[in-house]
Amino acid sequence: MPAFHLAIPVDDLAAARGFYGGVLGCPEGRSSESWIDFDLMGHQLVVHRAPRSSIHHNPVDGDQVPVPHFGLVLDWPDWQALGDRIAAAGIGFELPPHVRFAGQPGEQGTFFLFDPAGNALEFKAMRRPENLFAK
Repeated sequence: MPAFHLAIPVDDLAAARGFYGGVLGCPEGRSSESWIDFDLMGHQLVVHRAPRSSIHHNPVDGDQVPVPHFGLVLDWPDWQALGDRIAAAGIGFELPPHVRFAGQPGEQGTFFLFDPAGNALEFKAMRRPENLFAK
């Protein structure tokens, strides 16, 4: 499967290094004085020093979901372990771990949080992974 590449703005590279490298456990790749590459579970995430961007919210199954956001679809045990690691690090959730679309083909565990620069991340796990794109 191809890896995605995503570049996002951060206003503090040291804080980004602590969050992505320390809390999320992403190995660091190349870097300069204005950007850092991270291995986000096999995907290339690049944080670039830039001003913060604005966040909006849209309704999804009763939640107010921050937009824009990005994240990963994990298997259920890894999703739970990551949620536990984030909680243990004392980082607050925008939307804490919970199940949405219960009983539907798209049933999933999800949580949202913000990185230190205000970028929204979602991590989810499908109850039935084969239903990731099911209607």
